[in-house]
Amino acid sequence: MASPLPPSAPPSAPKPPHPFSIPNFRAYWAARLAMTLAQNGMIIVIGWQAYAIAKPMYGQSGAAAQLGLVGLLQFLPLFLTTPLTGFVADRFDRRWIVRCTVLLQLGCAMAMAVATYSGAMSLPVIFTVAVLLGLARAFAGPAFGALAPNLVPREVLPTAIALSSTSWQMGAIVGPAIGGWAYSLAPSAAYWTASALFALALAAVFMIGPVPRTRDPSKAHPLRQIVNGMAYVWQNKLVFGSITLDLFAVFLAGTNALLPIYAADILHVGERGLSLLAAAPAAGAAVTAVFFSIRPLKSNVGPKMLGAVIVYGAATCVFGLSRLMPLSLIALAIAGAADMFSVYIRTSLIQLYTPDEMRGRVGAVSQLTISASNELGEAESGFLASALGPLGAVLIGGGGAIVVTILWTFLFPALRRARTFDPPPSLLDEGRDVEINLRDAKPRKVETKP
Repeated sequence: MASPLPPSAPPSAPKPPHPFSIPNFRAYWAARLAMTLAQNGMIIVIGWQAYAIAKPMYGQSGAAAQLGLVGLLQFLPLFLTTPLTGFVADRFDRRWIVRCTVLLQLGCAMAMAVATYSGAMSLPVIFTVAVLLGLARAFAGPAFGALAPNLVPREVLPTAIALSSTSWQMGAIVGPAIGGWAYSLAPSAAYWTASALFALALAAVFMIGPVPRTRDPSKAHPLRQIVNGMAYVWQNKLVFGSITLDLFAVFLAGTNALLPIYAADILHVGERGLSLLAAAPAAGAAVTAVFFSIRPLKSNVGPKMLGAVIVYGAATCVFGLSRLMPLSLIALAIAGAADMFSVYIRTSLIQLYTPDEMRGRVGAVSQLTISASNELGEAESGFLASALGPLGAVLIGGGGAIVVTILWTFLFPALRRARTFDPPPSLLDEGRDVEINLRDAKPRKVETKP
């Protein structure tokens, strides 16, 4: 009698697919790359045109204030619509929200091209387009951010986030170079190029097929759902600490609004040098994003995020003191790499610590702080530079970012204690069930039908 066969080893779990093997994610990635190329190509040229128009009228300090106003006008629509944009991203098809916002940005690019070509460019035109771009980004941010986790399995989401960040950073590197180069050929060419890229982004978004969604089971009133999303951010101290750390650090240490001043009056490198300065932070960030897409971070995520923000502030101070173009580029590249390090960890924590049905609302709050740190930070930098000069503005901002990080280490101990990206299951369950009593603002459990 033949001896029985030895028991076979249990089958191993299938290896999670790479995000790029998923067609919907590939289309998403291409759309984000094309859109970011167009946005950054436009933004750098808008800043250059605004400074060139304003400087003969108001001098350097007055022109710096006008640059700050451009950032403020981009921020205000987002600030005013944040509660609505998050609710829309959780209630409606996120793909169509993104399609409409890309179409609006395409219209802005074409309008700027026509105004520049016809010689009708003026500060009011720039200010109007800044408001419309801010409105488009207000609705696109929560929808685009909340869409990514619907496209890939949960276990590869950190890799997908790193790849998505890579597309954004690639756009931030190449976009200013494309914009500056096209502008040097013909000013309107920069905007026609942006228009073509927005059209490509729109085509790619239309290629994203239906994606699974998790609906809010509470069936609460829309106003209640909006409040629930904000309350979840407040109650989850790790999410709240991560969002506000970025808000204050980048708000203080952002230098984008001052790059035209450094390019024209301090480093004397012109519009092509401006495109290099704008691309340097993204170059450092892209290297970091590519590294994390190959080797995702797995341990001590909280302390590493805090350390990265301190490096970001220190590199910003070095840039402010530099009068040599190579040193300025290196400092900006290091600042960009450190910022990307922090962004990768913060984004992964927020996405993984938030239930899908609340990601739009939580993403809207996150985007508000990001835009506050970017656009409102540009306004702060411009106004501060108008009062203290560009050097004073940059040094105060970089030092302030370091101080804020040290404070946040003690105010939000959950940040320094975070070791991995995996949230406890009970946290997501609480996020699904919690509802805020609008009268006394106390959380209570809501029973839902199975």
